[in-house]
Amino acid sequence: MKILFVGPMGAGKTTAISAISDIEPVSTEALNSDKQQSNKATTTVALDYGEIVVDGGDTLMLYGIPGQERFSFMWPILGQGALGAILLMNTDLLSSEQDLINYLDAFADLVAQGTVVIGVWSADAAADNIVDRYQVLLEKRNLALPIMHVDVRDKQHVLMLIEMLIVNIEVNQLSAGCQL
Repeated sequence: MKILFVGPMGAGKTTAISAISDIEPVSTEALNSDKQQSNKATTTVALDYGEIVVDGGDTLMLYGIPGQERFSFMWPILGQGALGAILLMNTDLLSSEQDLINYLDAFADLVAQGTVVIGVWSADAAADNIVDRYQVLLEKRNLALPIMHVDVRDKQHVLMLIEMLIVNIEVNQLSAGCQL
């Protein structure tokens, strides 16, 4: 089972996968040449990969996509066969509402299936008003996607996002099976 971690550069995808992976994560970090977008030292240029084993022995394959627009050609390639996505937004980087819209549009198929959850994080606790603003934006687009404030460095927070995503996937599969 394949789950994507998506979001802008610096959103915390590599950190989240590293926090929960049962294996040593594969990372394709390179020196960051786009200091205007994020002042971090390195950035993902192809993918991050990790795995976790869930109850029942199934393995979840965790793919982190590169967040820079210039690597967007990788997004549909990495998205093939994905059950869902965790969209991360980092308010410390002033992730804008436009960033959120861009990622919702880029992964429109998963959004339409309701198999996207949104994690908003900040090194401080000031993300609550951003969560509210993002929620209003989702409502304007008639989207009912779970959104919550998380710390991507905290294994329990990231696992909570995954559990929320799995529940949404199961609910949507049941709904699809019940349609006449």
